[in-house]
Amino acid sequence: MMIQAGRASTMDGLIELRRGPHIIVARVVWRDGLRIGLQVDDPLPVCDILALGKDRGLALTAVDSLLVDRRKQPRGNEASRLRGRAIEFASIAIIATTMCLASLQMVEAAFARPLAQVQAALSD
Repeated sequence: MMIQAGRASTMDGLIELRRGPHIIVARVVWRDGLRIGLQVDDPLPVCDILALGKDRGLALTAVDSLLVDRRKQPRGNEASRLRGRAIEFASIAIIATTMCLASLQMVEAAFARPLAQVQAALSD
């Protein structure tokens, strides 16, 4: 993970991060100015740590923009499936309509030439 620290840290040094009841011990693997790349050995409880940020008293300003929930309710599998079916139906309907119109133009062109010859022969 990457953090931005107020002061630089030494390479291969250990850093202890505290967020609520969570304590994360990480080793510095790279450094670029005040940005520091960290490596942790244990799995991080990301959901738990981010859930702490939903409380306005504990919110981090840098992370606040990542926690914005764009939807009122998450879309379930059934809603996604129904939306996919509707898109598939609309696509098939558009393709079928296009093919029908192309066939109609071909039939009209096939009948127009002989009828024009018959009309020319009758008018002479």
